[in-house]
Amino acid sequence: MNGIYIHVPFCAHRCVYCGFYSTTYGASVREEYVEALCHELRLRRDYLPAEDIDTLYIGGGTPSQLSLGQFDRIFSQIRQDFILSPQAEVTVEVNPDDVTPDLVTGLRGLGVNRLSMGIQTLDDDLLRLLRRRHTAREALHAVEVIVSGGIPSLSVDLIYGLPRQSLKGWTDDVERVLRLPIQHLSAYCLMYEEGTPLYRMKERGDLEEAGDELERQMYEWLLDMTAAAGMEHYEISNFCRPGCRARHNSGYWQEMRYLGCGPGAHSYDGRSRRWNNGDVLAYIKAGGDTSRSGLSEGELLTESDLLDEMVMKSLRTCEGIDLRHFRQRFGETATDALIDRARPFVTQGVLRLDKGRERLVLSREGLFVSDMIMSGLMAVDD
Repeated sequence: MNGIYIHVPFCAHRCVYCGFYSTTYGASVREEYVEALCHELRLRRDYLPAEDIDTLYIGGGTPSQLSLGQFDRIFSQIRQDFILSPQAEVTVEVNPDDVTPDLVTGLRGLGVNRLSMGIQTLDDDLLRLLRRRHTAREALHAVEVIVSGGIPSLSVDLIYGLPRQSLKGWTDDVERVLRLPIQHLSAYCLMYEEGTPLYRMKERGDLEEAGDELERQMYEWLLDMTAAAGMEHYEISNFCRPGCRARHNSGYWQEMRYLGCGPGAHSYDGRSRRWNNGDVLAYIKAGGDTSRSGLSEGELLTESDLLDEMVMKSLRTCEGIDLRHFRQRFGETATDALIDRARPFVTQGVLRLDKGRERLVLSREGLFVSDMIMSGLMAVDD
């Protein structure tokens, strides 16, 4: 697979928990950003093989802060420099309060067939705590607008483990969202990212963390409720209706090559990783030419790096680590060593060794200690 990710680093204002690169610059900077982005796309059109682009994902920040005219220019540039497959998954992230019939119709006309919307919670008090711009009512109305506007696939995000969030409040959120006409749900445990306002609030003692036990209970209920609703749990934080997996995100876990454009975006060509630095003004000044000194960084991945990445990414999915593919890629010795490192976890019941399909897969109990398992399966350097 080949994918393109575009980072739109603009928000009306910053949410207190967000650690992604974004700014609150206004219309003139956004216009200059689009011009620079189109130039970067043109400059880097040879980064990926001359094959069809299978997925396009526009994330942020808040992409829905751009105008339809700006989206049109971005899509025109992509179609000029790349071959977008007729079956490509094309996703745009939106905020509920930005969703209008005109936006939905316009994006659909540009070929967008999937929207990803950050609801986070349907508790208005918690939305205010997070400094989200929308209310629960606006989020529910946005779903109606998207569905009636003909976008075929809708994914929504929820966050659990929020300060002041009860188990009942969380299960109410999940229950209400599962009744909506959505195809996909991403549910993330709140992270206190250093440098965010939420982190500083915690450090000052202005709020109290939910605690490990409550977060575990919330995740347990999430697993049970999504299963009862007929959703497939295909990745640690992701659930979908049958046949509706997020192809772009799945590509990240399956060694997809992807080009990332825009300040803060990452790229991967199968052997090396490159990332643009998060500075939209410097990006604009350079006209999107991230090859200039100080605007991007990169690293060539070693065999050990690639092995560890396959372990971490594959184990996040319901398919787990395909040992036949692993053996083909890294050899018999590395595979035997991986199985040896896995045995204690298999004995503990947190990891399953499916000998018939030759796969290592997290058990339900293993989902709760996945970071420890992944760390224990990584290659040991001599």
